[in-house]
Amino acid sequence: MNEALPDVPEVRVVGLPQLTSGFDLVERLDLPMHLKVHGPLEPIGGEKLAQLAERINLKGRGGAGFPFHKKLRSVADAAIKKGIRPVVVINGSEDEPACRKDTVMINRAPHLILDGALLCAEALGARTLVVGVTRESTQRSMEAALAERGLSDSRRSALRAFVQRNPIRMVTGAAASLIRSIDGGPAVPPGRKTSASQNGVGGAPTLLSNAETFAQLAIAARIGPERYGNTGLYDEPGTVMLTVSGAVARPMVIEVPTGVPLRYVLQLAGAPPVPQGVLTGGYHGKWIDAATVNEAVVSRNSLDAVGGALGAGAILPISQETCPLGESLRVAQWLAEESAGQCGPCYLGLPAAARGMEDILNGGGPAALEALKQVARNVKRRGACSHPDGSAMFLESTIKAFTDDLAAHVLGNGCGRPVEGVLPLFEDGQMPAGISSGAPVEDSSGSRQKIFVDWTLCRGHGLCADILPEVFQLGADGFPTVAQAKVPRYAEAKALRAVRRCPALALRIEEDTRGQAPAKNLPVLSNRDNNGGGRGRRALGR
Repeated sequence: MNEALPDVPEVRVVGLPQLTSGFDLVERLDLPMHLKVHGPLEPIGGEKLAQLAERINLKGRGGAGFPFHKKLRSVADAAIKKGIRPVVVINGSEDEPACRKDTVMINRAPHLILDGALLCAEALGARTLVVGVTRESTQRSMEAALAERGLSDSRRSALRAFVQRNPIRMVTGAAASLIRSIDGGPAVPPGRKTSASQNGVGGAPTLLSNAETFAQLAIAARIGPERYGNTGLYDEPGTVMLTVSGAVARPMVIEVPTGVPLRYVLQLAGAPPVPQGVLTGGYHGKWIDAATVNEAVVSRNSLDAVGGALGAGAILPISQETCPLGESLRVAQWLAEESAGQCGPCYLGLPAAARGMEDILNGGGPAALEALKQVARNVKRRGACSHPDGSAMFLESTIKAFTDDLAAHVLGNGCGRPVEGVLPLFEDGQMPAGISSGAPVEDSSGSRQKIFVDWTLCRGHGLCADILPEVFQLGADGFPTVAQAKVPRYAEAKALRAVRRCPALALRIEEDTRGQAPAKNLPVLSNRDNNGGGRGRRALGR
């Protein structure tokens, strides 16, 4: 089982280092060492800085990939229009368990990040700089870096600068969450779509970008766009910071020029020669298969073209020996738990999606697969932040990438492979209980319940569809569209409720034990009590 990633794992570089320059000399570049390695940096005017970002095609490295020059110009225009000084925010809230590249940069090269942010603050006339972090190590390193530069939160300072520490949560890293926390609120999305460039910290136009983005800008400002463009691809020049974990011998953060074959990066980390799949872009990303890995190079466009995603730079291969759906279920359950709990698509939809995938693994059949697809479609573009969208993209990619395994679980008895927990999730490295890979195990908790409609009694009241929509839908005639169906394990209590409340007593639940041992710990209704009375319910003991 995979251990949780440390804050600062092994760091490697392919080719000449840029962001990681000096890492071979010291563990952390303080200000004097930073200046020895990178040299001084002169201020750049606002339009020239935007032109520089545009010429190197700099895009946000936090996952969304928004062009930095557009964001910079948007903030400048809004500040002029409103007559308000803007705010600059460094987003170092790296809260995905499989991502460490920003954490590495803040811990080892904080001044390179500050260089880029201070360039922007000077160009925009900003008087406030905030660094958002979630880890104790990143807080210590960045506070030390601010002190080394003589920056503080004093109101007398020409530039107020401070570190905003938030809890480690997936939604904390959202721009709106970070801004809300800086303004004194909770570190969760505000429940409405907002534009930081127009209305950010304290209502001021705010330039908010990922830590690596500011570091890339500082490199380009020092060496110029021509020299910067000599590294990597023509249309995506420079380097990329990646976090490689999963089924690898050596989890690492690695700086590579764009255009390097993805398979080479995986070889450096000791991934399986022929991985079953590779999750690209992290837990809001997409899976690609082994054949596609050989086609892909490290770049946003290349990964998009083969059905993957660069995202936040996380690359996670899994081996042929593990159940890919079981591994993905662990991630789906974690994503559901990370909900801010503020909008239905997130706090209702994501748990339903995770339960749907679990139902597939527990033999729910084609109906379970269709239910999962429907939930994934329903949560997209309806949330208050990007968390439901990213989670739905991950789920849809999973069922698209592993069709053979999906067929084995949906149409058969599972793939027979274990869930090894190779995708990092929890600090203690433990896998949540109750996850089945479909492999034969002694204590299976898969559902054996089936619910039946007695058409001689049904009068089309429709109450069953209201109580148990996972199973029942009403046709044009107002009657249920199915006569019998397997009950998802998570919906057993609701199934019993539907049986008890049916006005026509037309529903019954039976336990299907054909060819299998009786399920354990499942509340079922005895066949002798078809009317759903409470005395017919029995709990199967351990």
